[in-house]
Amino acid sequence: MSNASENSTRSLSDAPVVAVVERSGFVESVHRGVVVAVDADGSVLLERGDASAPSFPRSSNKPLQALAMVRAGLDLPDDLLALAAASHSGESFHLDGVRRILAGSGLTEADLQNTPDLPYDEQAKREWLAAGGVPTSIAQNCSGKHAAMLATCVVNGWDTAAYRDPAHPLQVAMAQTLAELCDEPVAATGVDGCGAPVMAVSPRGLALAFGRLAAAADGPQQRVADAIRAYPEFLGGTRRDVTALIRGLPGVIAKDGAEAFYAVGLPDGRGVAVKIADGTQRARPVVLADALRRIGVDADVLDRLAASPVLGHGEPVGSVRAV
Repeated sequence: MSNASENSTRSLSDAPVVAVVERSGFVESVHRGVVVAVDADGSVLLERGDASAPSFPRSSNKPLQALAMVRAGLDLPDDLLALAAASHSGESFHLDGVRRILAGSGLTEADLQNTPDLPYDEQAKREWLAAGGVPTSIAQNCSGKHAAMLATCVVNGWDTAAYRDPAHPLQVAMAQTLAELCDEPVAATGVDGCGAPVMAVSPRGLALAFGRLAAAADGPQQRVADAIRAYPEFLGGTRRDVTALIRGLPGVIAKDGAEAFYAVGLPDGRGVAVKIADGTQRARPVVLADALRRIGVDADVLDRLAASPVLGHGEPVGSVRAV
């Protein structure tokens, strides 16, 4: 086991309880996690657990990966740039957008190498299956990122067949951008669920990076942030909490990730990152809403994020609550 992996294991194993699950007034489960908020200068405003240990942010890395692609010459309209940073829901406008990215570079769905899957959104999945659909790469939630990665390769004359190789110029550029904005080197590289490389950084580093992206006043960083703010439904979906969060907090950027990661950047340069140790998604938005409130953010959308009822016989009898 590498030192980075040992540090991550220790951080998550020793993480404090950040949420409890109450049923009929009785605590029946707890979720441990790491929570951090940083100021624009990187100073820590709030920390629960060891936020300096590396973790795989999974899809929370995507806005930074999109930034690397824009720096490398990718030029997309704002809706498609948001889709390049997306874990989309698989709704029809998402799939149409992926096809537009591919067609603009003379590519087709056959060029996508992400893992075939069904749409992420339950309603979109039902409609897909009712129409006779099967798992495909374009329906999988990372197809926007993969299409954009291919388009970036075309712009630069890079090999499109090997774009998932960590040694490929595209992936090297992404690692460099991640390290630059996080103020720390990439601690480890693995294989994400979609087949692309996933790069480990600390929650503290990612919070810093998101704050920098959200506060950018010019250049590619502002371009990516503005696209996400203008088209949050392309980043997530019409029924996703990340979409509601971006719409409900003016100037914010945010990205959810697998294994219960969440990162947020505020327009004043502050950043927040949350990692639930056991990977359970139900505690993720609840803890994020609490962290934002603790650093002085107040908005109605946080009530939606914090609402996570526990049901008994189909009726609310408790909730997931941040502590």
